Amino acid sequence: MNKVTIIGSLNIDTTFKITDFPLPGETIKAFNKSSAAGGKGANQAVAAARLGAKTTFIGKVGNDQQGEFMIKALKQEEIDISGIKVEPATGTGTADILLNEAGQNCIIVYGGANQTLTVADLAGLDQQIAASDFVVAQFETPQAATIAAFKLAKAAGKMTILNPAPASEILPELLSLTDIIIPNESENQRITGIEITDLNSMKKSAAKFADLGISRTIITLGSQGVFYAAGNRTAQLAAFKVKTVDPTAAGDTFIGAFVAKLSPTMENFTEAINYAQKASALTVQHLGAQVSIPTVAQVNQAFGF
Repeated sequence: MNKVTIIGSLNIDTTFKITDFPLPGETIKAFNKSSAAGGKGANQAVAAARLGAKTTFIGKVGNDQQGEFMIKALKQEEIDISGIKVEPATGTGTADILLNEAGQNCIIVYGGANQTLTVADLAGLDQQIAASDFVVAQFETPQAATIAAFKLAKAAGKMTILNPAPASEILPELLSLTDIIIPNESENQRITGIEITDLNSMKKSAAKFADLGISRTIITLGSQGVFYAAGNRTAQLAAFKVKTVDPTAAGDTFIGAFVAKLSPTMENFTEAINYAQKASALTVQHLGAQVSIPTVAQVNQAFGF
């Protein structure tokens, strides 16, 4: 069983189902509304836990009912929440999701307590990080805290994985501490300046990341599957063809499943990517973020393991 520490965000997600996205200045009606536990970090932690990893979470919530709800949700997944701090002056993060009938979404995130996570909040967590096989982070919490966590991981000889989402400028020091980077197409373009148009552009992107010191790149391509580069190996793997109902947690499920399956020796790199694609294919067929993330048993049943 892999041991995974995830440093990241905890949000209350509110999803509005709509016919189509509004134009500037337009008022539209939502025909359904639902709220659930979310946040990229929390989603990835739930995915890792449900898919077989012993998972620890580092993050911050507000001193409010939403924060209590988020902590309870992670505890129910048997995630170690000892690294979650409570911020008294700022509310728990939120995300409002617009989901149209075609299964596409737009998301507005309010960082709240997530954005108050500091290096000082990592005090006393060095042993938890050192005991992990992988340390995973995203961009819904400050990069300074991620850098500190990644430094602790590297000092202990552990692998670091960065999901640069939502797209943002990356501090060079964080890149130098990253072993595997997992952007989507738009995040890749924001970082490398290279638009994904074909296999050659993906290889150029991976080469750019290699120049920045990151030896392994995975670019998620939605319905077009996944591209990866690991050393001299590069390939694009096709996606599983399913009807997309809600893609909100697809990328987070992919990452959680990947770190749950990946051997610390990297010997099953391609196998772990394929497994992560299977888990994501199940996630997009259901409405909501964490509620749609599958378990090991559900992936096994769906794909005949």
